[in-house]
Amino acid sequence: MKKSKIIILMIIMVIMTSVVTFTVSNLVQIKLDDKIFVRADKYEYLQELEYRFDKLLYLEDYINDNYYKETEEVGFDDFVIKGLFEALEDPYSTYMTAEEYQKFVEINTGTYSGIGVIVTESEDGYIEVVSPIDGTPGQAAGLKPGDRIIKVDGIDVTTRKIDYVVSLIKGEEGTSVTLTIDRDDDGIFDVDITRAKIVTKSVASEVLEDSIGYIRINIFDDKSYDEFKENINGLLESDVESLIIDVRSNPGGSLNEVIKIADLLLGDQIIVYTEDRDGNREIERSDKNKINVPIVVLTNGGSASASEILTAAIQDTNSGVVIGDTTFGKGLVQLSVPLKDGSAFKLTISEYFTPNGTNIHGVGIKPNYDVEYIESKGYIIDDENDGVLDFAIDYIKE
Repeated sequence: MKKSKIIILMIIMVIMTSVVTFTVSNLVQIKLDDKIFVRADKYEYLQELEYRFDKLLYLEDYINDNYYKETEEVGFDDFVIKGLFEALEDPYSTYMTAEEYQKFVEINTGTYSGIGVIVTESEDGYIEVVSPIDGTPGQAAGLKPGDRIIKVDGIDVTTRKIDYVVSLIKGEEGTSVTLTIDRDDDGIFDVDITRAKIVTKSVASEVLEDSIGYIRINIFDDKSYDEFKENINGLLESDVESLIIDVRSNPGGSLNEVIKIADLLLGDQIIVYTEDRDGNREIERSDKNKINVPIVVLTNGGSASASEILTAAIQDTNSGVVIGDTTFGKGLVQLSVPLKDGSAFKLTISEYFTPNGTNIHGVGIKPNYDVEYIESKGYIIDDENDGVLDFAIDYIKE
């Protein structure tokens, strides 16, 4: 072999040896006896993990060794993960165990066992009623938006998280639960409620006097758009000349469903836009097709989230008027992410803004005609008289 070829072969062997050495030392873990050799940067990462979680692991071991009861049944991991979300101090961002997530899915599909009340965690830490769902035990018991739940079956829940409180309230059909309520003006009192199977029909409609179409949206769940479309087509076939949309005590729900419903009602316009922390916007628009009749929207303090998106889209573009009470004021968007073990989490990822660029979070939407004005015109609003609806009917007639 020529000398030049021998030199080239040696160079190639040196290069290949260097490549293999680099690959092994940087990409492969090597085990020798009871030792494992890893890349330097990976070792530094493992050191950071040990430093970060050393206290946590120490405390878990200490509890396991010294707590006065056995701790095998304690789900430390779930509570640690819940703590990650609680650190955000955002009641809408939360981790759900597999059992909790299953109940969450049941509610969104419209069937579960409980009392039929939507709750939230208020800024002062109380579990607060957003609204009772129509036709449920919670509504029959007289629960109202703004009621603060301070005890469930005698258990103080004023410092507990919403998932825990909801798990106490829910239960098998036919069983009872006692809620201790703190209500402004009425003080503290107990309410006994018998749990039932909650099957929510999200949309209902009827034709009122003078060819006025009335459509009630109870919640924006996975069936709402289909039910709304079916009901609105039925009203149009009955030749209604105007439309009252009632979202009172509607706690919201699916963003996708309310966007599709708004698209049916409204012409070419912005329905809503969301904005994340980096200023990235996602704009949802309706097409030019719309239902060409006068629209009135009825609201109260239990109209939240998706209800407010629909209300603002109609009000901001002068597509209709809003009558009733100022809405709840939830202007945040959550993403729900299921995990492979059956658990899941919800995380607030953006704020939403009305077509006019208003963020209504913590403020709500003010109606064009509020309850005070309606009562000043002689309309009676109580448990037996729906003065808000009566005013809306007369407003349309005029």
